[in-house]
Amino acid sequence: MKRIKNSFSIKNLENISGIKAHTIRIWEKRYNLLQPERTDTNIRRYSLDSLRKLLNITLLYNHGIKISKIANLPEKEIPFLVREIALKSSSEQVSINAFKLSMVNFDITMFDATYDELMNKNDFSFIYLNIFVPLMSGLGILWQTGAISPSHEHFITNLIKQKIHIQTELMQRDSTPQINASTFVLYLPENEIHELSILFLNYFVLNNGFKTIFLGQSIPTVSLKTLLSYSPSLHFVTYVTVEPNKEEIDDYLAHFNKELIENTENQLSIFGPQVQHIDKTVVASGINVYDKIEDFVEEQLNLSVFV
Repeated sequence: MKRIKNSFSIKNLENISGIKAHTIRIWEKRYNLLQPERTDTNIRRYSLDSLRKLLNITLLYNHGIKISKIANLPEKEIPFLVREIALKSSSEQVSINAFKLSMVNFDITMFDATYDELMNKNDFSFIYLNIFVPLMSGLGILWQTGAISPSHEHFITNLIKQKIHIQTELMQRDSTPQINASTFVLYLPENEIHELSILFLNYFVLNNGFKTIFLGQSIPTVSLKTLLSYSPSLHFVTYVTVEPNKEEIDDYLAHFNKELIENTENQLSIFGPQVQHIDKTVVASGINVYDKIEDFVEEQLNLSVFV
């Protein structure tokens, strides 16, 4: 098991904070804001405390406070000022930075406070699409490059999942599905476990008056046949991040069509990074391949905007 990352290069700091390495060096020399250690080969290494401090500084700096003023603030005062700004600001980037900071600190209280303040001003779809999606897109790159550890990513992902589950439960209690509307069956294929997008899509479809059946991750195609007796018209929806892989995805769709769509009113809508490998010239007529979820929303839910 990998330990929590606690030593960072200046490139890691640049990737996480968005502040150029050259600027970080200037801030070090001119204002003594960070004190990196040096390796035997004179390479800068930064502690977890330094990363936290830089994220705090970045949030204040992006909020319009001059770096010279930040440098003169008492060090103990900075976190309190950051929290105050994060909770009051309507800036999406400030909120994203606040969530990053809560991730680095494993700070559930800060995550919840930032989220609650956002919910006071926006609906959940807006928060997910305009804040959580950019946040997670950026964290995916940081994880791949080793700038953050799996512990950080799992921490923030599970907190976002909690919020989706809560909003979905509230919606299930209050919603009345449209009469004669299609039933959407949302699932992930076998061995696919990245469920954040499909969780949100389940909430979004439900929130717009449609009936959903959410099955979750790693569902074999044969298991979906159980639903065929439930309704003569099912709309399967899936999101493929890793599986089926690029060598298998065309065969997966051909098999899915044979088992669940052919000679029925059923259909499948599929999104995700792996759809770029689909040969669209051989896709069956009951299968809809979308590069963007927005296109699915407009075509299948008859909504003109995805908010």
